[in-house]
Amino acid sequence: MGEREGRGVGRLGRVRELFGRSRAGQDEPRVRALPDPGESSVEEIPLTPESRRIDEAERARIDAGVAAVEAEGVDVDDLTSVGAGLDRALAAWVQRRDGGHDQIVERYAMAVGEHLHRRTDLAWEVVTDVFGTDLAVCAGDFVVVPANLVAVRWMRRESGWVPKVVGHIVEVRSR
Repeated sequence: MGEREGRGVGRLGRVRELFGRSRAGQDEPRVRALPDPGESSVEEIPLTPESRRIDEAERARIDAGVAAVEAEGVDVDDLTSVGAGLDRALAAWVQRRDGGHDQIVERYAMAVGEHLHRRTDLAWEVVTDVFGTDLAVCAGDFVVVPANLVAVRWMRRESGWVPKVVGHIVEVRSR
């Protein structure tokens, strides 16, 4: 082992020592953390996603989100348009930071989900899994939660992702 490699191992050992554990020694067992089931027992949490058809209120929520982005000039059938609209909304929000991002994420999540619903075999459903209950588009055990797609990238201030990411899902799930 060269001098440089030897120093690296020494530093790594020192870091592990500072944090009180060593990979070479017996690490504490890793704990798998699942969401708190609340009042439910762990046995009651579904291991695979369970879903039900959307009701009239949920369809109205989807339609309201789609109408809101269309009022901004976005064509839900065109991923480039959806992506550009979301990118504009993000840039404007970053400039003013006035709250209101939940409503933006909601309406673009509905636009993304509706695009997937129109262009693939995925259908709107309400899905429950170990992480909770969400409006999603799914077919069998293939589930996309549009709110998660949009919210995670919103938190990272990521732009330009819609055509590539959603387009990939369309490719994979084309009718």
